[in-house]
Amino acid sequence: MKYVVLVSHGTFAPGLHSVLKMLAGGEREDVISVGLEDGMSADEFAEKFSNAISKITVDDEIILLGDIVGGSPLTNAIEQVSNKGLIGQTVIFGGMNLAMALTATLMKDGVDTDMLKDSLINEAKDAVKEFVMTPVNDDDEDDI
Repeated sequence: MKYVVLVSHGTFAPGLHSVLKMLAGGEREDVISVGLEDGMSADEFAEKFSNAISKITVDDEIILLGDIVGGSPLTNAIEQVSNKGLIGQTVIFGGMNLAMALTATLMKDGVDTDMLKDSLINEAKDAVKEFVMTPVNDDDEDDI
């Protein structure tokens, strides 16, 4: 099985997981999320993460998405994946957003790994747009 594993500071990863349930079809055993909660030590996070991925085996693949490149949730998750001997079948990205996580969840089983990597990066980049509003000019209203 291919798993999408989300890690973040705070509740970002679990919140994103909640949105994926809405958009990608309810409870999915192939999506796992772990957040480094306020006051939680790195060791506590590592243990929580290790427990969360305990069902993943060497026959599985992981798409690991973290909120910040170099952040402690992602670096600790990488360490745990490596300790479990799964780093060789893990694709890792930082800077996750909803578009990236949704694409990973929906496309992971239908395309090869290289195409999935390209799609994740493109979707993540394309999701960031400036929304520009043009103010309404009150002088344009008809005077009666």
